[in-house]
Order: sequence, then structure tokens, then C-alpha cells
Amino acid sequence: MKRILKPVSYILAAIYFLVDAVFMSVAAPIARWIGRHFEFRRLRAWIKSLPPYTSLALFSVPVIILEPIKPVAAYLAATGQVLSGAVTFIVGELLKLVLVERLFHLTRDKLMRIPAFAWAYGKYAAAKAWLQGTEAWRAIRALARAAKETVVRAKARLVGSFSKLAASRD
Repeated sequence: MKRILKPVSYILAAIYFLVDAVFMSVAAPIARWIGRHFEFRRLRAWIKSLPPYTSLALFSVPVIILEPIKPVAAYLAATGQVLSGAVTFIVGELLKLVLVERLFHLTRDKLMRIPAFAWAYGKYAAAKAWLQGTEAWRAIRALARAAKETVVRAKARLVGSFSKLAASRD
């Protein structure tokens, strides 16, 4: 039984990390944008003033609250509400990752003072590096870049068409 469950658990863990990594590639720019455009000086100063274990507790809150969104989304999809399930999953995962990324950015130095956290983060970073080194990851990144370039070109053509239309009306 152990020989059967071990590969299955590795596959499930890889899928979990892959989903989080894909969503993080979207969440990180959103978090940076929020950090640039919204001033939360007092909140940021308060978060930075927290001691390490309190920072860890605060860092855990979005994960504890928003991680159960995944089973809710799966339930919605399983009961035939696929669109609702997908939207719930995407919004919940992005919200969780944006909050976690911003909190980690503010508390990283304090969190790394906690030996167990530093060890777990090292394991996470190693797993992420391994995942990003795989051929599948490189293929997904190439497809994402191609899709992004296609969207940029389509947007430029659309803007150009509207500009020509506006100019012809004048």
C-alpha cells in the first residue's frame, strides 16, 4: 500500500505546487501593483513592527481562511456549477496568493528567524526550483509568453482600428 500511495502523493504535491506557481505568476504583479498604488503606511508599519511569531500568525491568516475555497470550488464544479466553481477557485486563489505575497514581502526577515519556517521555506524553494527546471514548466512558460504576445498584438490592432475610425469621423 505504501508503494502505491507514495507516487500518488508526489503527483498530487507536484500538481498543487504547479497550480500555486501558475497562480503566483499572476498574483505577484497584482501584489506589486497594489503596493505601488495604495498607501497603507500605518498598516505596513504595524505589520513590520510585529515580532517573528506574531508575524507568522498574521502570515497564516489568509491561508487558513482562504485555503478552504478549493474544496468549495470543487463541490460547486461537481454539482454542475462549473463556471461558479472556476470563478470561486480563481478569485479565492488569487486573493490568497496576493495577500500571502504582500505579507511575506513585509515580514520575510522576521519569518526567516524562525528555524522551522526557514527550513520549510528552504524545502518549498527547492521544490519550486525543481518544478521550474522541468521541461513541462518551460513549455507552459513558452505558451504563456506566446499567448501574452498575441493579446498585446490584438490589443494594438484594436486600438489602431479605433484610432483610424475616430480620425475618419473628424
